[in-house]
Order: sequence, then C-alpha cells, then structure tokens
Amino acid sequence: MTLGIHSGEESKAREEICATGMSLYQRGYTVGTAGNISARLDDGWLITPTDACLGRLDPAEIAKVDLAGNAVSGGRPSKTLALHRGIYARNAETRGVIHTHSTHLVALTLAGVWSEADVLPPITPYYVMKVGHIPLIRYRRPGDPQVAEQIAALAGTVRGVLLERLGPVVWERSVAQASYALEEFEETARLWLMTNPRPAPLDAAALEELRSVFGARW
Repeated sequence: MTLGIHSGEESKAREEICATGMSLYQRGYTVGTAGNISARLDDGWLITPTDACLGRLDPAEIAKVDLAGNAVSGGRPSKTLALHRGIYARNAETRGVIHTHSTHLVALTLAGVWSEADVLPPITPYYVMKVGHIPLIRYRRPGDPQVAEQIAALAGTVRGVLLERLGPVVWERSVAQASYALEEFEETARLWLMTNPRPAPLDAAALEELRSVFGARW
C-alpha cells in the first residue's frame, strides 16, 4: 500500500473517531472523560488518549500505536489499549471498538441483568439484528488485565459485552457501525428499565423469522 493511500485511510479514521466521539458525547452516551474509541489500521491502531473527553477530541492528538504495541504519535494511549488489542487479535473483521459508561447500561448492571449470558432479552427486532447476545463481565477495576483476557476470548462470538458498573464495550466493522450497535444497546436498556411490568421477549417464531430473513445472530 502506498504512503498516500495509507495516509488517507488514517486521516479518515481519525476524523471518524472524533465525529463519533462528539456525537456520543452530545447525546449523553458518555460524560466527562469517560470512555474510549479505537480503530484498526493496516500498520497498527488509533485509540483515544487517556483521560480525553470524547466530545472534544483533536484528530492530531488521537494516539497511534504500531503492531508491536508501541506508541508512535499523538497523546498517551488509553489505559484500555490491551483490551482493544485483544478484541482485534481475535476478530479479523473488527475495525472499530467503543467503550462508554452509558447511563442505562450501567444502571442495568446495578439493577440486575436479565441473565449473565444475555444481559437483555430480545424485546425488539432491531436489538436482535443490530446487537445480539451480550454477556455480562463481572466487576474488576478499570484496566484489569483479566477483563481484557475475558473479552478477547469472546470477541469472535459476540458483538460486545457489558462490564458490571462500567458500561458496554462494542466492536464492529467500523467505528461508526460500532456506535450504531452501542446506541441500539443503550436504548434497549432504557426501554427495559422504564417498562413495568417488563415486556415479554419475542417468541421463537419471531426470532426464527429474523434469522431467516435478515441473518440475525440469535
């Protein structure tokens, strides 16, 4: 790949990270300096700097890390770098990873998830199609290497996980697609928490139709 093409790819990825971060921040999916976003490049990764506000990112300050994990340019990489790298190593299709402390998803872990294997039931077709099965990862301190190992082991089978008391980690084929899945995840948690009595999950026939028509993974 030529330098010019590579530079264009990296520039586009930096802009996408900043645009996604601002969008999530402006709509309250993340607050303060919580959360981080990364993107895969052919020669390494881009990741938001440690303690950066996702609503005020500077493309030039996005940290670049080479394939060996060495910082190349930009700010100091987020302390969750190992977590992100583990996901990329186990899922070749992943090009973007997002972690936020989204309010309703954190609240879900405090109130009690549906089950540890599926933190939310399949209550809407778009949750089934855009998000799918999401397991719970029990609480450990931010940056704990055991959490990174747990998530890496699941990276090839699901689109994301929910960290107890810390929020979601979601991965997809681009940063933008990861943000769409994360938003659907957060909104489904909001629906689940605000309804009383709780809605029944979609039945087996409805789930099978989503699998056969749309290729849903459920």
